[in-house]
Amino acid sequence: MGLFSKKKRNIRRTREDYIFDTLNTIFMILLCVVMLYPFLNTLAISLNDASDSIRGGIYLWPREFSFKSYEHVFGQTAIYQATLISVLRTVVGTLLSLLFTAMVAYAISRKEFVFRRSFTIIFVLTMYFNGGLIPTFLLMRDLHLIGSFWVYILPGLISAFNLIVMRSFIDGLPESLFESARIDGGGDFTIFFRIVLPLSLPVLATVALFVAVFQWNQWFDVFLYNSSIQSLSTLQYELMKILQTSSMSMGGGSAASGFADSQSGQSERVTPTSIRATMTIVASVPIIMVYPFLQKYFVKGLTLGGVKE
Repeated sequence: MGLFSKKKRNIRRTREDYIFDTLNTIFMILLCVVMLYPFLNTLAISLNDASDSIRGGIYLWPREFSFKSYEHVFGQTAIYQATLISVLRTVVGTLLSLLFTAMVAYAISRKEFVFRRSFTIIFVLTMYFNGGLIPTFLLMRDLHLIGSFWVYILPGLISAFNLIVMRSFIDGLPESLFESARIDGGGDFTIFFRIVLPLSLPVLATVALFVAVFQWNQWFDVFLYNSSIQSLSTLQYELMKILQTSSMSMGGGSAASGFADSQSGQSERVTPTSIRATMTIVASVPIIMVYPFLQKYFVKGLTLGGVKE
């Protein structure tokens, strides 16, 4: 009798698990469709003929394949130099931001640092108040950063939000590790580079993704400080100018909004909608390629402080 009841319970549990797995699978498929649809729709519009896209009705697949929008975007000679500057500012800005943010986070996480609370409050206040656009511009001018590459790096070198995230992670590291290192004669730099940084890979990856996305998407600082210097223009700023030119051409009814196909000799229009979709794909692909390598650390880093032992 006991064996029969046990087998019956196993059958009932298996059915419940089967129902749950089925419903869970359906829900996750629907969730994936909802989350991926905007990107797939944008990709379909970018690969569709611009004139045909005006009619609408494009969802997940292009109705008339065309690479004219991509040819128009990549046909701009300035975009290649701008891409190099964007990659350079993203790499340099991310590495320097990680280093200096981690160093400051380690300093204010030490209990022996007398002013740790005061400095933390000062950093938090910067998240709510700033000097404004004009004072910031005047400050960049007085620091002689306008017209230089470092105006992209130095102003955002340390983010208060990223600093608090890193400090919270370092606070959670076992204090015995630091005590053991000090007994062995290790100083703060030794502890930081040999203990803190290797153990902080999850939070470093999380902050690195935040900073990299911010640096890659920035164009307003180029507009403010280096708009007249073509050699320091970034990809996002060049894409913005392409979209602006296309919108002005369409608004004025100018033939400049179309260009001739060298093979057929026919003029194919490039609309602001198709350019905007193409720009979105071009700008997001590098981040999409980097994210899978950081996903494991990124998810772990986002749960910082979620569980207290």
